[in-house]
Amino acid sequence: MDMSFQFDNSYARLPEGFYARQRPEPVGAPHLVAYNGALARELGVSEEPGSDAAAVFGGNSVPEGADPLAQLYSGHQFGTYNPQLGDGRAVLLGEVVGGDGQRRDIQLKGSGRTPFSRMGDGRAWLGPVLREYLVSEAMHALGIPTTRALAAVETGETVLREAPLPGAVLTRVAKSHLRVGSFQVFAARGQIENLAMLTDYAIARHYPGADGPLGLLRAVRDAQAELVVAWMAVGFIHGVMNTDNCAISGETIDYGPCAFMDEFSSGRVFSSIDRTGRYAYGNQPGIVVWNMAQLATALIQQCEDVQAAADEATEIVHAMPELLRAAWLRRFAGKIGIAEVQDGDEALITDLLTRMAGNQADFTNTFRALAQGGARDQFVNPGDFDDWEFRWRQRIAEEEAPEARMLAANPAFIPRNHRIEQMIAAAVEGDYAPFERLLGVLARPYENQPDAADLAASPLEGEVVAATFCGT
Repeated sequence: MDMSFQFDNSYARLPEGFYARQRPEPVGAPHLVAYNGALARELGVSEEPGSDAAAVFGGNSVPEGADPLAQLYSGHQFGTYNPQLGDGRAVLLGEVVGGDGQRRDIQLKGSGRTPFSRMGDGRAWLGPVLREYLVSEAMHALGIPTTRALAAVETGETVLREAPLPGAVLTRVAKSHLRVGSFQVFAARGQIENLAMLTDYAIARHYPGADGPLGLLRAVRDAQAELVVAWMAVGFIHGVMNTDNCAISGETIDYGPCAFMDEFSSGRVFSSIDRTGRYAYGNQPGIVVWNMAQLATALIQQCEDVQAAADEATEIVHAMPELLRAAWLRRFAGKIGIAEVQDGDEALITDLLTRMAGNQADFTNTFRALAQGGARDQFVNPGDFDDWEFRWRQRIAEEEAPEARMLAANPAFIPRNHRIEQMIAAAVEGDYAPFERLLGVLARPYENQPDAADLAASPLEGEVVAATFCGT
């Protein structure tokens, strides 16, 4: 049985100025190491990988109906505008419409050079491919909008980075790969016809109820506000919130030096390339507002009255901090068992976080333990928790079934950095058992899994991962 896809490639029907037609570059000896049968079923693809799966997902065989291309975009990287980026190591095979009616892109990441590769080799090595596969699927299980992983293939070739490393290709699935930078590139070039065409396309594909460019801006703003607060609620740090990594669909995209916090700190940074802390945990809400301002600047260029559009866009963007605050308060109230926010609840939550930061308390385990007991054990000075707990228990005495609410809001399992690094080290040696185990446990993050207690534990002193890397 061969892999079969029912492609309907709407993006490829846009003018060629939106992309470069590009087939994936074949690899030496593709070997399938992971396949997501459940996601395949949603896509209308066989739950079991076909005999040609390694060839298809490795880039050696282009399936019937595909129309492979590399997308054009630009973007702000750490606040500095880069006029042309684009898919430098990824090829969009095409789009499929699943049984749920949702259109999704199927993209090969690490599939070789494209016209947008610049000095890169267009390849990926095994570590980042397995990291993205694992973390994106964990995010999906956590209920957070995200791109998904359909397959991972070892290429049988060596990729040269800081050392020779095994090459790999990830098959990524997304509602689309449109980014803020997709609009920026046409606005910056003064290609207003293309900008308008892309705006219409994005509205039709993602937000059919949106009214024109400003309606699209408002819809993306709302989706991004909910997304970033969802990250915050599980202690996730994206690491590279550049505008080319900000998806119009409101999905988490581009898992490079991402990480989940162990000990809570608002200023926590893992990304080795974030030398100023621009994308620290606590800075993420402000950065997403900045990104929406860049989207607004691009979108209004197509409006007949640019000044009037700029005034309205400014109001749309300026309303975002309050949306973020309200979403944050709602999420974190649920994390401590509160259904309806009252006066004083925000202070109660922020006081807990302040005490956690001062006591090296584990973010995930502290919140999970609120419903199960043992939260004070996460504090270097348990008395700091006791002072807060008294007021908290008075507050949740007014709530109905707060324990169930907390268990539903606070995962027991996240993809911890040290476990990911251990998994990658094992896979490089050909041992995929840690990968499979992590994948299985993280598929049920809100369930108590006593046999996986080691995967819920904070890292020991010698296991702490201080920095994460793009690894591309």
